[in-house]
Amino acid sequence: MTPTIRRRLLLLASVVAPVVCTLVLVPWRDHLAPANDALLLVVVTVAVSTAGRRGPTFLAALVSAASFDFLLTRPYQSFRITSRNDLTTEVLLLVVGLIVGELAVRSRRHREAADEGHDELARIHNLAEQIAGGEEPDFVVMSVAAELRDLLRLRDCRYAARPPAHKGAWIDTDGSLHLGAERWDPSMGLPTKQVELAVRGGGRTLGTFLLTPTPAEPVSPDRLLVAVALSDQLGTLLTARRTHC
Repeated sequence: MTPTIRRRLLLLASVVAPVVCTLVLVPWRDHLAPANDALLLVVVTVAVSTAGRRGPTFLAALVSAASFDFLLTRPYQSFRITSRNDLTTEVLLLVVGLIVGELAVRSRRHREAADEGHDELARIHNLAEQIAGGEEPDFVVMSVAAELRDLLRLRDCRYAARPPAHKGAWIDTDGSLHLGAERWDPSMGLPTKQVELAVRGGGRTLGTFLLTPTPAEPVSPDRLLVAVALSDQLGTLLTARRTHC
């Protein structure tokens, strides 16, 4: 299932689930207190929020509030509310739904950041293991190129045994992204058709990774810093091999 289809299904659930829940409650509306009805609709909103998306959660909260107003408060099948208690319950239902949505998004971001940090450490560790295990430099070069393709979501990545030209886009040693003399915001994606990443070792520049970006694919500063760390590890290996030759 593609991400687009998942988003559409989630939006559909954000509308359908509160409406269905409200229709189920209609036969009991004269027996249950409005606050109890509202709590059940909050449960629906919380269920939608587990996907960690702000938009669908907010939509579920709005549809829940509208359904509660239209079907579960007097006068029925009207958006008018004559009871102050019902109005208070309606407002609280909406506010709780919005708060739940925001908390869900923040929780999802923290979870993704933790997962990303774990993956980045794993990349550096795996490369260190290859170097410590005595892998041939050519194999390590291919391994770093593959890691960079995945890390920065590149279309292609290849190594050239020459210094970077620094005429177009390039990644500095501190992980900052530049386009010519200007800094570039990586949240807009990597600029131009090719980005240079220097491979340094022993105080010298030994080569360059030529990165072919995926257009408009955002990249976090942390990922750029990990990319520099990977290229520096390769540079250390290449310098050591040259010293022993």
